[in-house]
Amino acid sequence: METIFEYVNVSASDRLEELANEKLNKLEDKYDFVHRADIFLKKKNTTSDENGHHCGIRLSAPGPRLYAESDEASFAEAIAETIKDLEDQLRKRKEKMKSY
Repeated sequence: METIFEYVNVSASDRLEELANEKLNKLEDKYDFVHRADIFLKKKNTTSDENGHHCGIRLSAPGPRLYAESDEASFAEAIAETIKDLEDQLRKRKEKMKSY
């Protein structure tokens, strides 16, 4: 799977990219029809410590693109939550797919 990272108000991080790639590879093993992932990491200015680290992931697969996002206390939490949401969407998409 091809992965593309975009950072806004954040410097690029190899650790975050490895974490995201590790979790996305698990999804790719389960759902082999996913071709590409666009990962958007953004730091928002907030007064709350409970959010401000935004992660959005767009997956390219047959049919409409899948997208999920979350806003958490850290990027690691945001990535994990976003991928959990995408896994739910992928499970539903796979149930609807028919093989002919």
